[in-house]
Amino acid sequence: MGSPTLVTARAPGRVVLIGDHTDYTGGLVCPMAIDRWTTASGVRGGSGLSLASADEPEPLDVGLPVTRPDAITPTWGRYAAGVAAELGVVEGLQGTVSTTIPIGAGLSSSAALELAVALALGFDGTPRELARLCQRAENTATGLPSGILDQLTSACGVDGHALVMDCTTLDIEPLPVPDHAVVQVLFVTQRRLVGSPYADRVAQCAAAEAVIGPLRTADIGTLNAIEDAMLSRRARHVITENRRVRDFAGALRAGDLNDAGALMLEGHESLRVDYETSTAAMDEAVRSLSALRGVYGARMTGGGFGGCVVALTEPGTQIPNAWVVRPTAGASRA
Repeated sequence: MGSPTLVTARAPGRVVLIGDHTDYTGGLVCPMAIDRWTTASGVRGGSGLSLASADEPEPLDVGLPVTRPDAITPTWGRYAAGVAAELGVVEGLQGTVSTTIPIGAGLSSSAALELAVALALGFDGTPRELARLCQRAENTATGLPSGILDQLTSACGVDGHALVMDCTTLDIEPLPVPDHAVVQVLFVTQRRLVGSPYADRVAQCAAAEAVIGPLRTADIGTLNAIEDAMLSRRARHVITENRRVRDFAGALRAGDLNDAGALMLEGHESLRVDYETSTAAMDEAVRSLSALRGVYGARMTGGGFGGCVVALTEPGTQIPNAWVVRPTAGASRA
């Protein structure tokens, strides 16, 4: 008999600088992978997937192949089981998972878990293929019609760069983060997309697209054709957010952090008013941060309904209880 195969894989979390709720309509996003990771380590072999989590009391222990990842308990294990189901693996993994990504903060701890487990289970495709597989796994395991932003960022991160991503073509342009720009994250409230109005927003965008066509290419002038005021607001956010991603990327390339920060604030207001994914606590955090010396701009980040606020600041700017994140490389296997 050969020696057991020891594996270790890790995947980063992500923060969205601008471009929220555009990915599931195939639009533009500007996230960056951050220096917080989920790590999966263990021994390949056997006929089951057995993972103990340093952050959860109940381990995952499921036989292979997995047929109903959405019915797995504990619920955190559904993400890992969904990956195993998508891979169709029959050779198991016994090990542990740990993370430095705050869970429930909207920084893609679930996507990082999916990617780390996929690599530990032997996935051997391209980063984009890895992202697509893990997106399918999450959709199946949770029933949530989430886009590809989280998985694509974690898979394709570039050290020192944010990413401008087209969620239709999956084209990715690395965007250097200037040396005089610091990204800080402030946790505001716990959030959970499963059971939130997230799926409603996806359906509302689809309803708007049934009237005016794909939002990724729609013009603001087409909104007059949408009679329902709420659907018009949802579509307006997506259309203007795609424009903000392009403008933000241009500002960052030019080193114009004042303009970049103003676009972040504009984006938050759109999420607050048109998309209604912010909360009172997040709005107050954005207002407070924006008033601080050395802060160029701030906004909620991620799916919303709680989570974190991201701020673009000067070096040395002190934000109580926030932590600095730096753009890092994507998922890897040791």
